[in-house]
Amino acid sequence: MEQPKKAVVVTGFGPFGEHTVNASWIAVQELEKLGLGDSVDLHVYEIPVEYQTVQRLIPALWEKHSPQLVVHVGVSGMATTVTLEKCGHNNGYKGLDNCLFCPGSHCCVENGPECIDSIIDMDAVCKRVTTLGLDVTVTISQDAGRYLCDFTYYTSLYQSHGRSAFVHVPPLGKPYNADQLGRALQAIIEEMLDMLEQSEDQIDYGPQP
Repeated sequence: MEQPKKAVVVTGFGPFGEHTVNASWIAVQELEKLGLGDSVDLHVYEIPVEYQTVQRLIPALWEKHSPQLVVHVGVSGMATTVTLEKCGHNNGYKGLDNCLFCPGSHCCVENGPECIDSIIDMDAVCKRVTTLGLDVTVTISQDAGRYLCDFTYYTSLYQSHGRSAFVHVPPLGKPYNADQLGRALQAIIEEMLDMLEQSEDQIDYGPQP
């Protein structure tokens, strides 16, 4: 019997501020061309830089696809590497979005935990991808920046009990082109899926009849 395909959702962001072309969405479109192999149904979405849309869209994506994994990709003007974010933060959202809106409570989820970690071991993913010899440097971060990136990540981690990941990419050409970013995302997500599978194989369901 054929294994059912695993659904993976990958999102990038639309334009904002000086990022009239958002490198994250360009990278996700490159990933879509490359694919994640025959066993994965890849669904990509461009998310507008708007808090209220994120709050509505993230639960809807989980409901629609029941994905194995959701990976959000965002651009950071300060990044010079491809950066794996370990956790999302609940409080401190004061920056206005594209609709000039910001949450009155400055938080993602009222009374939610301050910080939620991804169940994926980002250090291990970083090490594995680095050994592949791609022409892209991958690093780790614990602060996704308290703007729409962090807000989206926290919302998704909360929704998925940690089955989400966030990857920050630098602006295009600083230093990587679209193709390099697409290939890096492909390698990173394949490693994440591998690790999820391994951790699920290790779950002990007790003695089988």
